[in-house]
Amino acid sequence: MQSELQYDMVSHGEYYAAVDLGSNSFHMVVVHVVNGNVQIIGKLKQKVRLAAGLNNDLALDGVSMERGWQCLQAFSERLQDIPRSNVKVVATATLRLATNAHVFIQRAEEILGHKLNVISGEEEARQIYLGVAYTSANQGNTLVIDIGGASTEIIIGNDMQPIHLVSLNMGCVTFMERYFKKGVINESNFAAAKAQAHALLDTVADPFLCFDWHNCLGASGTPQAITEILITQRISDAIRLDYLYELERQCVECGAIDKLDIEGLEPSRQPIFPSGLAILISLFERLNIQTMNISGGALREGLIYGMLDNLQENDRRQQTLNQTVRRYHVDKHHSESVRGLALNLCHQLCAQTNLCHLDTEAVLGAAASLHEIGLHIEYKKHHEHGAYILSHIDLPGYTRLQRAAIRDLVLSHRLNIDTSLFDNYHDEVRPMLLGLLRVLRIAVVLCLRRQNKHIPQVELKVEGEKWLLTFPEGWLKAHPLIKAEMANESWLEHRAGWELCCE
Repeated sequence: MQSELQYDMVSHGEYYAAVDLGSNSFHMVVVHVVNGNVQIIGKLKQKVRLAAGLNNDLALDGVSMERGWQCLQAFSERLQDIPRSNVKVVATATLRLATNAHVFIQRAEEILGHKLNVISGEEEARQIYLGVAYTSANQGNTLVIDIGGASTEIIIGNDMQPIHLVSLNMGCVTFMERYFKKGVINESNFAAAKAQAHALLDTVADPFLCFDWHNCLGASGTPQAITEILITQRISDAIRLDYLYELERQCVECGAIDKLDIEGLEPSRQPIFPSGLAILISLFERLNIQTMNISGGALREGLIYGMLDNLQENDRRQQTLNQTVRRYHVDKHHSESVRGLALNLCHQLCAQTNLCHLDTEAVLGAAASLHEIGLHIEYKKHHEHGAYILSHIDLPGYTRLQRAAIRDLVLSHRLNIDTSLFDNYHDEVRPMLLGLLRVLRIAVVLCLRRQNKHIPQVELKVEGEKWLLTFPEGWLKAHPLIKAEMANESWLEHRAGWELCCE
């Protein structure tokens, strides 16, 4: 009987849920775990803005508590189908601050049928970092920032280990109530909000500035909203300070929250966008942040993965690629051959240029591994099908910008070259992606026969846009098919404004 039960759990999986009662929104995420694969099967979110109900004495008013309880009624029904041991419910800053939090908590626990834990700011920061680390693989020290409704968490860590973390009492809801009263947006309101944020950051900034961190990731909230704006406005890039200044200018120009007209800003995010933006600008300025990418997860994912200790995977990117290759029946042997040759050429390219950043090898390696994913649909336009698939699936371990780059490389890996596809990338990123595109296209052609014994050792010499590939003596003559395909590739690159020579 026991063995049958164990078999059923492996074959059919288990369900887990995490509930996060935040100061701005209440969230619930439900996942299904089958054979080590974690699939998100449901998300619920409601803008409760619990923090808006705090009065000057830090007591929650009845209206805001009622909004929260009504939201939990909907959550409760979904939780009934999940084993109690597989559910975690936590609350954050507002219920840490509220003097009458016990009133809300007692009723919330009755509605949910689960214990509600009000976690400390430090524990919230730790869980946020773990959620980011599980879903957004990065090399070296990483700075993680989460702007919530009533608190902001700042964490620096390496791989799965948070090293230093703080939680500050500033958030987009509380700053909205304090600095953008009656929905008025002007330069003085922004200045006052930023001044207060700077004052709070001054007390904690120095330790973070001492660390040599390589990546900065924003977890949900305001960074997510700004990323959506950039995508809608067809800007393929990370968040940068000059973008934030431009968004502040646009906010001030609108003059009021109910008149905010920024392409890509969701209406539900409008009321707290200026206050979150002011906090994020201050973080960029005080912590000397150059670029920020959006992470794949945050607090809820940290809670979920914390319940799945046996599923910890050191290389989340490789786990993602392995699962995607299996799911779409990609020829793994061939994709690894293309990947190996592409990375070899990439190393030669990087040794001769200064193009390599944005985690170059991770982006190129993923594009090479998945360049045939579109064959799952059909051959003729499999590059287009591949790009479509990659536009609509999640790739845990890769940032949104990296996923966009992988998609566009797959779209462009064969047939005609349209360099305008990369025009929306930042000037610092575009040349690298065009270099990776050339590398990937060459690797695909040279692996045409799909057998490692026919893949040559080639040397790449780079002089600006002119590339010279040197083959072993007599190799091209002995492989007329690939010689013809390389000639065609040289012609296609010529039409794109590049020069590719073979000898």
